[in-house]
Amino acid sequence: MSERAHGPTQDAAAVVAAARSWLGTPYRHQASLKGAGADCLGVVRGVWRELVGPEPEPPPPYGRSWAADGAGELMLEAASRWLVAAPPVPVAAGDVLLFRVRRDGPAQHAGIATGADTMVHAYDGHAVAETAIPDVWRARLVGRFRFPARLTG
Repeated sequence: MSERAHGPTQDAAAVVAAARSWLGTPYRHQASLKGAGADCLGVVRGVWRELVGPEPEPPPPYGRSWAADGAGELMLEAASRWLVAAPPVPVAAGDVLLFRVRRDGPAQHAGIATGADTMVHAYDGHAVAETAIPDVWRARLVGRFRFPARLTG
């Protein structure tokens, strides 16, 4: 499928508010339930459901080591199918950010920018938090997207 290059997108303030409503949600691998548990993808999925509508496809099962197992660019490909592509920089509030954990690996971490230098994300062992985007993450940013406008139907 082709990458979404344009189209109406969600208001950044609404995206930031929705993302921040997940703060404190415990980390749970493969989960996406506000207040009960979520991983980084789970937060993005939950904000999608709140602002856009039902999820367009179920995520494939993924283990903690999926990226090391040769699964490919699953996260980046799914984002390209359903989110609106944006240039990699500058980061702006409301952006969905995808990162490579390993320099030569696939995108396997996601966050939602709350400003040019901060994001909401979940990572193993920590509740969903709003943190600074450190330089090491900026160097591994491989995708920047916006949530599309609400689905109708």
